[in-house]
Amino acid sequence: MATFLYRLGRLAFRRRRLFLMVWIVVLAAVGIGGLTVSGKTTDGFTLPGTQSQKAIDLLQEEFPQASADGATARVVFEAPGGQKLTSGTNKTEIRSLIAELKTAPQVANVADPYANHLVSESGSIAYTQVTYKVAAADITKAAHDALDRVVGQGEKAGLAVNLGGNAVQGKAGAGPAELIGVAVAAVTLVITFGSLLAAGLPLLTAIFGVGLAVLALTMATAVFDMSSSSSTLALMLGLAVAIDYALFIVSRYRSEIRAGHEPEEAAGRALGTAGSAVVFAGLTVVIALAGLSVIGIQNLTAIGLAAAFAVVVAVVIALTLLPAILGFVGTRIMRGRLKSRRLQALERGEGEALGVRWAKFVTRNPVKVLAVAVTALVVLAIPALSLRMTLPDDSMSAPGSSERIAYDTITKGFGDGYNGPLTVVVDEGAP
Repeated sequence: MATFLYRLGRLAFRRRRLFLMVWIVVLAAVGIGGLTVSGKTTDGFTLPGTQSQKAIDLLQEEFPQASADGATARVVFEAPGGQKLTSGTNKTEIRSLIAELKTAPQVANVADPYANHLVSESGSIAYTQVTYKVAAADITKAAHDALDRVVGQGEKAGLAVNLGGNAVQGKAGAGPAELIGVAVAAVTLVITFGSLLAAGLPLLTAIFGVGLAVLALTMATAVFDMSSSSSTLALMLGLAVAIDYALFIVSRYRSEIRAGHEPEEAAGRALGTAGSAVVFAGLTVVIALAGLSVIGIQNLTAIGLAAAFAVVVAVVIALTLLPAILGFVGTRIMRGRLKSRRLQALERGEGEALGVRWAKFVTRNPVKVLAVAVTALVVLAIPALSLRMTLPDDSMSAPGSSERIAYDTITKGFGDGYNGPLTVVVDEGAP
């Protein structure tokens, strides 16, 4: 493996224009495909063989109008202090709002709180369950706007109106968190290398690889059922591993240049040493992510394979595109004006780096360091003893959000556990 990677590194360095052109062509082709050939993502979550899945399948077969697998929204009403929702203008207003919801886009059914006993014993809290014909990911803006209008009209009438359910939950996607992560990584790399050029190479190849992976996954939605979270996880993991893998190789390349080797030889040696670690690390992550398919849940399988694909792309980019870019950079990667006096002294061979000193300390005191490390891990693992596993619901929403207020209001009006009802489906097996 090391010999092959050594030769690959030298080849990519020597034929840098060819390697770079091939990757640009691949990115352009995948980009065109991703923008022109793509399908819809899905948030479908099925558990084949379980009682809950059998119940949903039976409901879909016998009661298609109930839209058992459709998104749901809870519109929770609370009367002003001292008033009730069971009579007077408050009841009239709620019935008017329910009538409006029934005519909203994509709505399959709206439960009447007065006919379905969805009013609390105190009469101050009520809610209606809105069932949609489509999954949460497919609800249109018009349908969301209809819910917002109901909230606005109810509040104008003096009622406290809040929304809950998966129909109003925000859709996962790439947001500012990823941009913040890239910015933090950039600052860290600049501090580590003391050079903008050296710090920019891992970021450049990481962004290139992640863009390629996400566009390829977008194109794959035309053929495969992909979860809406697949691209998000692929983006996050792709960025993380791509920056790490490029960092290993660039750092080794600089060390080889500092040792007096020619740039092409340094690239080969960097790939032959650090490249082996990249292949092993990448393979480990890919196997772990692909292992999600063993569970048999289609949603998790798609997420795992998508993230594994992004890691594979990151490894291939690090082993081919990065040494080609090093060929364009050459020895200029050693230049940098952002180095401290200590870093400059280390490059002249004076003193030892912090990492070297720490490694020597650990090897001199293995038992003590091991004892401290194990103790720290045990302490950090204590919260796992009270870990509760569950699927996310509105109780996990941010305090003060409409979803959380709706959840707490229903608990206040109807009691603990009311937010987690069971659906019981009975099939007699005979006409």
